[in-house]
Amino acid sequence: MRTAKYLTGAVLLIISLAACGSTPAFNGSRTGNDEQFLLDYTMFNTTDSQELTAQAGDQIRADITVDGGELSVQIQKEGEEPLYSGDGIVASCDFAIGIEESGTYTITVTGDKAEGSAHFEVVSFGSK
Repeated sequence: MRTAKYLTGAVLLIISLAACGSTPAFNGSRTGNDEQFLLDYTMFNTTDSQELTAQAGDQIRADITVDGGELSVQIQKEGEEPLYSGDGIVASCDFAIGIEESGTYTITVTGDKAEGSAHFEVVSFGSK
């Protein structure tokens, strides 16, 4: 009986200590709809994605701030080659992708101990 108590205590201690050393996958805020994907974080150690709807002639604008760690970003229309693919992003940047074909575009962001923000927005020109 006494051995079982010690064994149970040891197992609980090991589980508790293991949880203390783990890095959180995400600590921050996320907003997403069919026109924008906004991530602001103090820790981003996972993958997240959002579908954006864009019309021919629109742009998808990206504004990425890297305060630590690194990001990978991919912008892709379903079933097609990526319009943008960037791995190991360690410096802040901004860019715009011109949309030639109307449809749904998936933005995928992967962080490796990243700190900062990643904002993507569909910008329309003229009437639809």
